[in-house]
Amino acid sequence: MGKVALVEAQAMEARSAPTLPAEAGWWYEPKWDGFRCLAFRQGGVVILQAKSGKPLTRYFPEVVERLLALPQESFAVDGELVIPIDGTFSFEALQLRLHPAQSRIQRLAGETPAVLALFDLLQAPDGADLRERPLSERHAALAAFLDGRDDPALTLTPGTPDVALAQAWLVEGKLEGVVAKRLEAPYAQGERTMIKVKRQRTADCVVGGFRYGKDSDLVASLLLGLYDEAGRLDHVFTSGLAAVDRRDLTKRLEALAGGCGFTGDAPGGPSRWSDERSSQWTPLAPEIVVEVSFDHVSAGRFRHGTRLIRFRPDKAPAQCRKEQIA
Repeated sequence: MGKVALVEAQAMEARSAPTLPAEAGWWYEPKWDGFRCLAFRQGGVVILQAKSGKPLTRYFPEVVERLLALPQESFAVDGELVIPIDGTFSFEALQLRLHPAQSRIQRLAGETPAVLALFDLLQAPDGADLRERPLSERHAALAAFLDGRDDPALTLTPGTPDVALAQAWLVEGKLEGVVAKRLEAPYAQGERTMIKVKRQRTADCVVGGFRYGKDSDLVASLLLGLYDEAGRLDHVFTSGLAAVDRRDLTKRLEALAGGCGFTGDAPGGPSRWSDERSSQWTPLAPEIVVEVSFDHVSAGRFRHGTRLIRFRPDKAPAQCRKEQIA
């Protein structure tokens, strides 16, 4: 493969933090809701590699085509694959690409083309290994690499050294979060030297059901829902329990058993993750409200970063509507 020796490179990673670092010397970028992607080209060969090291090349043929169209014939870049749909980024559309049928992949590539948002240059077109150079130099080289290119499918990730502006991005609420990188730091592959701060929000949810623990008569998780515009209660998340009196809570929940539970989307539907316990849940009368924190919603459900904060006896179940997570 000649100069593409970086194909075995590991992506530099980030550690979570509650706030952005505010001292001088940091560079702030949006945290995209997509697939991390290292892209390598040597001549007529392009390789797309996930953060895990697994290949992504066959799933995004339109991105491969764009990279092959570049005049530079040798390079290695770091970025994020995203699919914009209706003014936002669809993680579900990315997941649909991970399919064994090439015909389906090709169809989706035409219907919902992916964008590669670039934020680092690891190998220059002349073959120079840039990983030991500071981010300030690598970023300047990346900007020059893309200079004058009018291609929305290959874009330079915006960034700023202004922490106030980065904080405003978080407050604005349009991003999943913000990533902070030291301007004078090298590309520390495989290490968590970057800092990511995710946007955190809260929502009040109805407890529409619960599951018992394995081989236990005590509650292990709560099935949470929100009302849609038609007044149906849709399942949005299954929350574990931490510091709570499970025996007391079990008695309280069992007193509400036999209610209507979820009247819209219900838990336990068929999926590749289903097991024999997926449909074993107890529906409840919709009377208990809890507050949860979350950082992302996908297809109408909390996707990750969600935790139970507290019970809300002061809230009416009817107030727990999907408008909260719009």
